[in-house]
Amino acid sequence: MTIAEPYLAFFRAAGRLKDTLRNSWTRQGRRESVAEHSWRLALMAVALEDELPGIDHKRLLQLLVLHDLGEAIRGDVPAPMQDGTDRKAGERADVAAIAAALPPGPAARIRALWEECAAAATPEARLVKGLDRIETCLQHVEGANPPGFDYAFNLTYGREHTDGHALLAALRAPVDAATARRAREG
Repeated sequence: MTIAEPYLAFFRAAGRLKDTLRNSWTRQGRRESVAEHSWRLALMAVALEDELPGIDHKRLLQLLVLHDLGEAIRGDVPAPMQDGTDRKAGERADVAAIAAALPPGPAARIRALWEECAAAATPEARLVKGLDRIETCLQHVEGANPPGFDYAFNLTYGREHTDGHALLAALRAPVDAATARRAREG
């Protein structure tokens, strides 16, 4: 086995996120992939770097890129359809399965980063949770959504991750205003 083989196996497994669809639609009405969602989250972090003093931006980017890695196996479960069961156990197993292709050091690092994000115990992980909610709501406002799309759900979705941080609250306010308009329009 060459040094490249385990990394390529990991990249292939993670690459399934390009084909894993979310409950979000693009402006053209195409379902968005998890990879597209993660890309815009990373872009948000890069753009907001000057507004986030004291944050380890390398770590923030790592967490953003990895936060939905487990969805490459079981897919995305839209927030309104989550039934309260412990999805983390399944996602943890899926992340471990994907990372298992890697050498031990990188595999352990990826699992640890995912665990940090899932626990939301660090400032960077809490930012991931908040940015994730804002990006989702923004995509729902921008998207050519199907008839009957539940915009009202987004007005309360993830507020516990956005309202306590001044920058996240400032970003969310205009997104919520646009969401309320779309909800009224039907």
